[in-house]
Amino acid sequence: MHAPNTPMNRRIIPAEALESRWHAADNWAIRRIDWQGASPPRGSLLFLPGRGDHYEKYLETLAYYADAGWRVTAIDWRGQGESGRLLDDREVGHIDDFATWIADLRMFWSGWKSENPGLHVVMAHSMGGHLAMRALVERAIDPDAVVMSAPMLSIQTGGLPLSWNHAFAKLMVILGKGEVAAWKVSEKPMSPMSMRGKMLTHDDDRYEDEIAWWKLRPNVKLGPPSWHWIERAIASIRMLEAPGLLEAVQTPILLLATTGDQLVSTPRVIADGKRLPHAETLIFGKEAAHELLREADPARDQCIARINSFLDAHAPRT
Repeated sequence: MHAPNTPMNRRIIPAEALESRWHAADNWAIRRIDWQGASPPRGSLLFLPGRGDHYEKYLETLAYYADAGWRVTAIDWRGQGESGRLLDDREVGHIDDFATWIADLRMFWSGWKSENPGLHVVMAHSMGGHLAMRALVERAIDPDAVVMSAPMLSIQTGGLPLSWNHAFAKLMVILGKGEVAAWKVSEKPMSPMSMRGKMLTHDDDRYEDEIAWWKLRPNVKLGPPSWHWIERAIASIRMLEAPGLLEAVQTPILLLATTGDQLVSTPRVIADGKRLPHAETLIFGKEAAHELLREADPARDQCIARINSFLDAHAPRT
């Protein structure tokens, strides 16, 4: 088994993994990767990546859980990775509405669940965590347990009220800037590419994996989001603020977050964890950045250990 700190070639698709395409209701091609894992498998695990991500970034974690006996699947969201683009400018991340991603996930989940045996678990990072939470609220998915890494339950706002950020994004859309990148490079405004790595992980080698994949598969690279994406993201975040929505979610959820996160709001993660009836949290400090599952071994090993104990409790071996 690939233990959390056991080296593997993170820049080659494992021979036992199968890459393919799944087609959404409108025939949009969504890229996926599947490991069959052990037979019989312990259960089935669906990984949902973050904004701008592609599943190659998470091969190490996906392979680890496949080796642990899970049947593992990951997808690229519509408009990301190699699931196509929604604008002529390939560098700009875009979506018409987050509801489109929820519709894709609802349909994918239905087929995936019927095709894959045993317990069904979702593991999601950042924007994927937001979409998983919204899908739980809307009953688009019904997993036995969910793990969320730095979920985008809200975003860093520079100290301003989220409503102010939303109003400004709406204004930019009204001014005809909806399909224009909200900033030039990196993962947030006024942050140069030279600082991007430290914003994501303290592990330089794991960070360089992503850069290597951009060279190996140029189509997976994606730049900053559009103003319309920003506006729709904040609208979706604010929707989940409504009283009673999270309180009604009965699924066991493990929330992993860090106060060192410069992209998503960890205070919101902590607050939402208190609203959820069956949530557990693991909160890191400055030793960990946004990409917890791609962090340096000390933090990443803690994540894996806590995930494993959580799954043993809520998706136990049979």
